[in-house]
Order: sequence, then C-alpha cells, then structure tokens
Amino acid sequence: MSRFYLTTAIDYANGEPHFGHALEKIGADAVARYRRLRGDDVHFLIGMDEHGQKVAQAAQERGIPPQQLVDQLADSFRAVWRRLDISYDQFIRTTDPAHEVGVRALIERIFARRPDDFYERAYEGWYCVGCETFKRDNEIVDGKCVLHPTRTLNWTAERNWFFRLSGYAPFLQRLLRDRPVFLQPESRRNEILGLLEQGLEDIAVSRARLAWGIPFPRPTSDGEQQATWVWFDALPNYLTATGYPAAGFESRWPAQLHIIGKDITRHHCVVWPAMLEAAGLPLPERVWAHGFISLGGERFSKSAGVRLDLGTAIDRYGSDAFRYFLLREIPFDGDGDFSMERFDERYVSELADAFGNLASRVLAMLERYRGGAVPASGEATPLDRAGEATMGRYQETMDALLLHRGAAAAWDLVSEANAFVERQAPWALAKSGDAAALDATLAALARCLARLAVLTGPFVPQAAAALWTALGLSGDPASAQAWTVATAPTLASVATHRIPPLFPKNDPEAK
Repeated sequence: MSRFYLTTAIDYANGEPHFGHALEKIGADAVARYRRLRGDDVHFLIGMDEHGQKVAQAAQERGIPPQQLVDQLADSFRAVWRRLDISYDQFIRTTDPAHEVGVRALIERIFARRPDDFYERAYEGWYCVGCETFKRDNEIVDGKCVLHPTRTLNWTAERNWFFRLSGYAPFLQRLLRDRPVFLQPESRRNEILGLLEQGLEDIAVSRARLAWGIPFPRPTSDGEQQATWVWFDALPNYLTATGYPAAGFESRWPAQLHIIGKDITRHHCVVWPAMLEAAGLPLPERVWAHGFISLGGERFSKSAGVRLDLGTAIDRYGSDAFRYFLLREIPFDGDGDFSMERFDERYVSELADAFGNLASRVLAMLERYRGGAVPASGEATPLDRAGEATMGRYQETMDALLLHRGAAAAWDLVSEANAFVERQAPWALAKSGDAAALDATLAALARCLARLAVLTGPFVPQAAAALWTALGLSGDPASAQAWTVATAPTLASVATHRIPPLFPKNDPEAK
C-alpha cells in the first residue's frame, strides 16, 4: 500500500465558501476517492487560513473579535464540505496552537541552518490586502492589483525581517526543469519559469502593527515584536499537519500532491520550495494548479457583483449532481464557465436520462425476468470489452488529474450500455423465449453496472453507493476491493433489488 498525502489550499477566513472553494475541494475529493480505489493509504488535508490583515479587517467590519470570526467561518466551511461529501481526513486551522509551534520551529530551523537567509531591512511599496503580498509594478494595472481590481492598494513603509528569496532562483529553475512533474499543468510551469527568468526579489516575512498573526520568532534589532507574514504562516500548514516538529512527522511528509488555484502558484512553487530547501526538508512531489470558474464569462467576485449563491446551486439537484457538473463541465487543467442552463442540460441528459435510467432499467429487468438474481452467464459481450477498455482510459486520465476526462470515460460507458440495451432488446428476447441470449445480456449489463458503481464513485458518491448496494455487492464501494470488482466483475447469482431513481427529474424551480 502506497502512502498518498493530498492537500488543498487552506481557505482564507474573510468570507463564506464560494464556487472556487467548491471546485477545488470537490476535485481534490475525487482524487482522494480514486486513490483509495487504487489501494493507496490516503491522508486528505483541508483547512482554514485564519491570520492576516484581511481577516482582521473583516472582523472589524463585523464588529467582532478575529477569533470569533474565524470560528464562525470554520464552522460554515465544514458544514458545506459535509454537504458536498468531501471525505477529508484532517481539518487544520492556522490558529491551532500546534500549528503556531510548527511555524515558529520551521523559521528557527532556517535561522539555524542558513542564518544569512534572514535579515532586517526598511521597505516601502504597494501592498495588496487581498493577496497579502507586496505587488511589483507589472502586477499593478491602473493603480490596482490585477487579481483584486476592486481593492485599494496600500502604500506601506516599515522595517521588517526579510527572507533572501532571490538566492533560490537557480535552485528553483533546476527544480522545474529537472522535475517537470513538480508543477502541472505545463502552462503553469511555464509561467513560473518565466517569472524566474525575470529575477526574484527578497520578501518581507514579518509585519509591524499587525496583532492578528503568529509572532515572528525573533524581534527586530530595535526590540519590536512583529507578526509573521501570513503566507509564511499559511504555507507550512501542510507540514505542521504531520505533527512537525515532533518526532514521526517524516512518516507522512513529503506530500504527494498539493492541489491549489492558479493564482497562488508563485507562493506554492517559488516561496514554499525555497522555505523547505532552506530548512533542509523534502519538497512535495507534485503541485497541481487548477483554473478559475466563471459565471457568464466573468470570474466569480463578491466585490465585483459577479456571484451566485453556492447553496442555491447545490440545492437545485443535490450534492451528487453539483459535484458531477463542476468536474465534467470545468476542465481541471483550465478555466470554465458555470451556468444554470448547462447544469440543467447535463442533469437531464447525462444523469437522469443516461445513468439513472440505465440503472433503473437494468435492475427492473433483472427483477422481472430473473427474480432479481444475476444470471450465471459469463459469456463476454461487446459491452464487457467496452468496459475493459474504459477501465484503462479512466485510469490514465485520473492518474493525469484530468478529472473531466475521467468523468467522460465513465459516462461513455454509460452510453455504450444504453446502446447495448437497445441493440439486444431484452424484452424481445424474453418474448421469443431465447433464455440463453437473455441471460448473457442481463449478466453483461449487471457487470457493467458494477463497473459504473466504482468508476462514478469519485464524482457521484451517493448514487454510486446506492447502485453498489442495489447490485447486492458487499464491502466498501470506495475501497481497493471495489476496484478489483470493477476490473473483473463476477456477479453470478447475486441478488439485486430495485431502487428509487438515482437522479429524479423533479422541477428544480419547485423546491
């Protein structure tokens, strides 16, 4: 069994969960569920980024202490992840005392190994509270941050601790060229290589006049105790979640996969590996930067008024349908658009009419013609061969984190099965008394449903589990044992039963 430590970006605690959060967590959950199917020992980490100026400002605007705000938001995020069946193993918060211990220990480790990497310096520049980062001139358009065009940049001048990031450019260039898998997809890697070619600037890693943050381990030379820059606090969560610096953290570290949004690749693929290299710690094996989700061609933005309530979208057809639509419609290696019209179309055509109807028809025919028992016929059919081919294509695309193509592979098999039903016409075989052909047809369809109960699990876990149970299969449909069933399904004499429609065609506007 291989260890697979999977993380997502921790969500910033200054607002409620939105579509971008959902896309990332659903995608990561699909990866976690797939890796469990393949037999990996998965540890799936998500959490909250709870310090920084932006959080302090949001709390002030609400008239409550920052801790009260982050507690409320942590509860809100966890409630949404429960609704969406996010199967995380650990939920970390940067206000956890153990995290603070780990952050300070990591900084002290860098001080001990490379004391010249930290130095004091007076600095002034344009600071984006939205990014919690000083911005370069090429990151400012019309006086605004390109990522947060509705926020006002703050001219900030203070004396801080700095990290000598500029000295790590050669290391980072070698990393990205020698290990192209470190940052994917390739377009994101090329962006960071381009950034490195422009040269790196040292970064301020402490903040004066910020009370809401982890105290930087060393005061400045004039005795001022400053707070740790929020990214130097947030990035180590992946490490502190393993128990670092306590003995045994190495049993989980390094992470096999960080899943993040493309807007924070600089932090995860420049700052974070430089920190780890300075500390003499292993780097994560792979960083995947997914794209953005837009609404009518415009990126979701509360401040810009481009928004759609997340709960409303989930309520429309339920969590399974919402999960499927996001992962099928939005390429996991690029950007995509959300619309209720497309959601309705995919729900009816691909979930209700295609997958749901297939399951209902096959289970009904097994009950009607064979009393619910799967015939013993093991004769290979074109549908079986299509299923075997699908397994290979599905595995290839899921390994490559092209989740939209993994979903397409599974639903192509749904289409093959529906076409097989029409070609074979089991009702006609029953009428003509061709028992052997009917047995072969029903057995092949049952085997196909077993495959689909496994392959669709990362996308529609509730429906997949219901189908697995309806087929009379035992054990965990999300386990390596289920993958073995999907590889070579044998359901002879298994007792099946009918179930309500997996995806009923109710009027969503009537809810």
